[in-house]
Amino acid sequence: MDPVVSVRHLTKAYGDLQAVADVTVEVHAGEIFGLLGPNGAGKTTTVECVQGLRRADGGDITVLGLDPRTDADRLRTLVGAQLQESSLPHRMRVWEALSLFSSMQPGGPPWREVMDEWGLTPKARASFASLSGGQRQRLLVALALVNRPRLVFLDEMTTGLDPAARRATWDLIERIRAAGTTVVLVTHFMDEAERLCDRIAVVARGRVVAEGTPAELVRRHQDSVTVRFTAPPHIVPTLRALPGVRETRDHGTTVQVVGEPSIVPLVGKALIDSGVHPDDMQVVRPTLEDVYLRLVDDSGAE
Repeated sequence: MDPVVSVRHLTKAYGDLQAVADVTVEVHAGEIFGLLGPNGAGKTTTVECVQGLRRADGGDITVLGLDPRTDADRLRTLVGAQLQESSLPHRMRVWEALSLFSSMQPGGPPWREVMDEWGLTPKARASFASLSGGQRQRLLVALALVNRPRLVFLDEMTTGLDPAARRATWDLIERIRAAGTTVVLVTHFMDEAERLCDRIAVVARGRVVAEGTPAELVRRHQDSVTVRFTAPPHIVPTLRALPGVRETRDHGTTVQVVGEPSIVPLVGKALIDSGVHPDDMQVVRPTLEDVYLRLVDDSGAE
């Protein structure tokens, strides 16, 4: 099956600034695909080129079988978007926004149905300025979906939201995918990417520096674990001699053993064989944030 989005060696510069140096990604139908990277990495520019909002300098782009450079008008009937820093006139009412967007994107369900589906009917006459952060995001999602798109782009939706509103927004994103729409999510939040994304491309300095599922990225780029527990210091030489152990540390009665993932059962067995039975053993595995910081640091990104 052909990918929903195919980007090959995309480049885009603004004068002397090379915003996108070489991005190659594929997005498959029915997935939440994340573009993860620091501010200025080229994520938003990439998404804007893919949607036909900006013209790429080089590379090949196909979206739902169309070229956004030549089929932008047709593509807009198939794609929805909630762009970075999206907003509406402060005095515009919820029903007015949905009615307006629905008139510009024919073919979708009645706007009142969309308003009800996303829980906005009680706020139908409320102005955009009066909505809470979470309610604004819900409205912007509804506007992005008013034409029942096959593909939707969501760019840094949760920036500036409080924890409760962020969680509510995550639920909205999962509902979008559950309804059959493919999602491209642009974010720089690790917990968001790890919770929502089926696959991730890490972008730094305008290039894709890694791609895969969150678990694959962790496994591929961080191959060590730390086992931490309370034990007498005399056990440390025994643990240090175990296969796969790279480092041991002891601070009084607190012992840490660092090494390959295979050391976890070996450490447990060595402790039991030595008559040591700690009840506070912890296995600390690397996180997506650890991998991300390493990848961005290796790329030279600020």
